[in-house]
Amino acid sequence: MNKVVTFGEIMLRLGAPDYLRLVQSHQLDVSFAGAEANVAVSLSNYGIPTDYITCLPQNLSLIHIWR
Repeated sequence: MNKVVTFGEIMLRLGAPDYLRLVQSHQLDVSFAGAEANVAVSLSNYGIPTDYITCLPQNLSLIHIWR
């Protein structure tokens, strides 16, 4: 079976739990999204081989989180 390759950016969503406002919460829920990533995950769940290609900026805080 051929592999499906998607190209795109991942979105990191930070949201307060239990429908609180951001300023009311001491913690945040983290979720990842993006149309291309969603397609890759959905196809992978059906057993179709997928790859996801993206590019990350040279951002020190992002590099610190990634490691």
